[in-house]
Amino acid sequence: MCATCIERPLPRGFTLPELVAVLLLVAVLAAVALPRLQGSLALREDSWREEVVASLRLARQVAVSHRRLVCASIGAAQVQLTIAAANPASACAAALAGVDGSADATRAPAGVSAAVVPAGVLYFQPDGRVTTDGPGATVADRTVSVSGAADITVVGSTAHVR
Repeated sequence: MCATCIERPLPRGFTLPELVAVLLLVAVLAAVALPRLQGSLALREDSWREEVVASLRLARQVAVSHRRLVCASIGAAQVQLTIAAANPASACAAALAGVDGSADATRAPAGVSAAVVPAGVLYFQPDGRVTTDGPGATVADRTVSVSGAADITVVGSTAHVR
Protein backbone atom coordinates (compact mmCIF):
# COMPACT_ATOMS: atom_id res chain seq x y z
CA MET A 1 0.00 0.00 0.00
CA CYS A 2 1.08 3.50 -0.56
CA ALA A 3 1.87 5.79 2.32
CA THR A 4 -0.35 8.60 1.02
CA CYS A 5 -3.42 6.45 0.46
CA ILE A 6 -6.10 6.62 3.10
CA GLU A 7 -8.36 3.68 3.54
CA ARG A 8 -12.00 4.59 3.66
CA PRO A 9 -14.15 2.67 6.13
CA LEU A 10 -16.98 0.71 4.61
CA PRO A 11 -20.36 2.39 5.05
CA ARG A 12 -22.46 0.97 7.91
CA GLY A 13 -26.22 0.73 8.22
CA PHE A 14 -29.04 -0.13 5.86
CA THR A 15 -29.87 1.40 2.55
CA LEU A 16 -33.25 2.96 1.87
CA PRO A 17 -34.45 0.06 -0.34
CA GLU A 18 -33.53 -2.42 2.40
CA LEU A 19 -35.49 -0.44 5.00
CA VAL A 20 -38.53 -0.19 2.72
CA ALA A 21 -38.41 -3.94 2.04
CA VAL A 22 -38.32 -4.71 5.78
CA LEU A 23 -41.24 -2.36 6.48
CA LEU A 24 -43.29 -3.97 3.71
CA LEU A 25 -42.54 -7.42 5.12
CA VAL A 26 -43.61 -6.32 8.62
CA ALA A 27 -46.83 -4.80 7.23
CA VAL A 28 -47.72 -8.01 5.38
CA LEU A 29 -47.03 -10.13 8.46
CA ALA A 30 -49.15 -7.82 10.62
CA ALA A 31 -52.03 -7.98 8.15
CA VAL A 32 -51.95 -11.78 8.25
CA ALA A 33 -51.23 -12.29 11.97
CA LEU A 34 -53.62 -9.77 13.59
CA PRO A 35 -56.88 -11.42 12.45
CA ARG A 36 -55.61 -14.78 13.71
CA LEU A 37 -54.63 -13.25 17.05
CA GLN A 38 -58.07 -11.68 17.44
CA GLY A 39 -59.66 -15.03 16.60
CA SER A 40 -57.66 -16.74 19.34
CA LEU A 41 -58.71 -14.08 21.87
CA ALA A 42 -62.38 -14.68 21.02
CA LEU A 43 -61.81 -18.42 21.39
CA ARG A 44 -60.39 -17.80 24.88
CA GLU A 45 -63.54 -15.88 25.91
CA ASP A 46 -65.85 -18.51 24.44
CA SER A 47 -63.97 -21.32 26.16
CA TRP A 48 -64.30 -19.64 29.55
CA ARG A 49 -68.00 -19.11 28.91
CA GLU A 50 -68.33 -22.84 28.32
CA GLU A 51 -66.44 -23.53 31.57
CA VAL A 52 -68.89 -21.30 33.46
CA VAL A 53 -71.83 -23.14 31.85
CA ALA A 54 -70.29 -26.49 32.83
CA SER A 55 -69.77 -25.29 36.42
CA LEU A 56 -73.40 -24.16 36.71
CA ARG A 57 -74.64 -27.45 35.29
CA LEU A 58 -72.43 -29.28 37.78
CA ALA A 59 -73.96 -27.23 40.60
CA ARG A 60 -77.46 -28.26 39.52
CA GLN A 61 -76.51 -31.93 39.14
CA VAL A 62 -74.80 -32.08 42.54
CA ALA A 63 -77.73 -30.32 44.24
CA VAL A 64 -80.26 -32.76 42.83
CA SER A 65 -78.17 -35.92 43.17
CA HIS A 66 -76.96 -35.19 46.71
CA ARG A 67 -80.28 -33.59 47.72
CA ARG A 68 -78.42 -30.66 49.21
CA LEU A 69 -78.24 -26.94 48.63
CA VAL A 70 -75.38 -25.90 46.32
CA CYS A 71 -74.29 -22.26 46.11
CA ALA A 72 -72.57 -20.81 43.04
CA SER A 73 -70.63 -17.57 43.56
CA ILE A 74 -69.56 -15.98 40.31
CA GLY A 75 -66.85 -13.38 40.65
CA ALA A 76 -65.17 -11.35 37.96
CA ALA A 77 -62.47 -14.00 37.48
CA GLN A 78 -63.73 -17.27 39.00
CA VAL A 79 -66.68 -19.47 39.83
CA GLN A 80 -66.80 -21.03 43.31
CA LEU A 81 -69.18 -23.81 44.24
CA THR A 82 -70.04 -24.73 47.84
CA ILE A 83 -72.44 -27.30 49.25
CA ALA A 84 -74.53 -27.45 52.42
CA ALA A 85 -73.53 -29.98 55.08
CA ALA A 86 -77.07 -31.34 55.47
CA ASN A 87 -80.59 -31.00 54.11
CA PRO A 88 -82.54 -28.82 54.77
CA ALA A 89 -80.12 -25.90 54.86
CA SER A 90 -80.12 -22.19 54.12
CA ALA A 91 -76.37 -21.74 53.61
CA CYS A 92 -73.48 -23.59 52.04
CA ALA A 93 -70.37 -24.36 54.07
CA ALA A 94 -68.14 -26.92 52.32
CA ALA A 95 -66.28 -26.18 49.11
CA LEU A 96 -66.97 -28.30 46.06
CA ALA A 97 -63.65 -28.93 44.39
CA GLY A 98 -63.21 -28.06 40.76
CA VAL A 99 -62.08 -30.49 38.11
CA ASP A 100 -58.43 -29.88 38.98
CA GLY A 101 -59.07 -30.25 42.72
CA SER A 102 -58.85 -26.51 43.47
CA ALA A 103 -61.45 -24.56 45.43
CA ASP A 104 -62.49 -22.68 42.28
CA ALA A 105 -64.73 -24.57 39.87
CA THR A 106 -63.14 -22.53 37.09
CA ARG A 107 -60.81 -19.54 36.71
CA ALA A 108 -61.00 -16.93 33.98
CA PRO A 109 -58.05 -16.28 31.69
CA ALA A 110 -56.46 -12.83 31.93
CA GLY A 111 -58.62 -10.08 30.52
CA VAL A 112 -61.90 -12.02 30.66
CA SER A 113 -64.52 -11.38 33.33
CA ALA A 114 -68.06 -12.34 34.31
CA ALA A 115 -70.93 -10.82 36.28
CA VAL A 116 -74.35 -12.04 37.46
CA VAL A 117 -77.49 -9.99 36.77
CA PRO A 118 -79.09 -9.39 39.21
CA ALA A 119 -76.01 -9.64 41.39
CA GLY A 120 -75.73 -12.26 44.08
CA VAL A 121 -75.19 -15.94 44.78
CA LEU A 122 -77.10 -18.55 42.78
CA TYR A 123 -78.71 -21.05 45.16
CA PHE A 124 -79.33 -24.41 43.47
CA GLN A 125 -82.05 -26.12 45.50
CA PRO A 126 -82.28 -29.92 45.92
CA ASP A 127 -85.56 -29.93 43.97
CA GLY A 128 -83.89 -28.46 40.85
CA ARG A 129 -84.76 -24.77 41.19
CA VAL A 130 -82.51 -21.71 41.37
CA THR A 131 -83.37 -19.11 43.99
CA THR A 132 -82.04 -15.79 45.22
CA ASP A 133 -81.97 -16.98 48.83
CA GLY A 134 -80.80 -20.07 50.70
CA PRO A 135 -84.18 -21.19 52.07
CA GLY A 136 -85.56 -21.19 48.53
CA ALA A 137 -88.38 -18.70 48.92
CA THR A 138 -87.73 -16.65 45.75
CA VAL A 139 -87.27 -18.40 42.41
CA ALA A 140 -85.64 -16.16 39.81
CA ASP A 141 -84.09 -16.36 36.37
CA ARG A 142 -80.49 -15.14 36.32
CA THR A 143 -78.18 -13.94 33.58
CA VAL A 144 -74.41 -14.36 33.65
CA SER A 145 -72.57 -11.93 31.40
CA VAL A 146 -69.14 -13.01 30.17
CA SER A 147 -67.04 -10.32 28.52
CA GLY A 148 -66.72 -10.88 24.79
CA ALA A 149 -69.11 -13.86 24.70
CA ALA A 150 -72.83 -14.54 24.65
CA ASP A 151 -74.76 -14.24 27.92
CA ILE A 152 -75.64 -17.34 29.94
CA THR A 153 -79.23 -17.72 31.12
CA VAL A 154 -80.17 -19.79 34.17
CA VAL A 155 -83.91 -20.54 34.30
CA GLY A 156 -85.03 -20.30 37.93
CA SER A 157 -87.89 -22.81 37.86
CA THR A 158 -85.84 -25.64 36.30
CA ALA A 159 -82.20 -24.55 36.80
CA HIS A 160 -81.69 -25.14 33.09
CA VAL A 161 -78.46 -23.43 31.94
CA ARG A 162 -78.25 -22.20 28.35
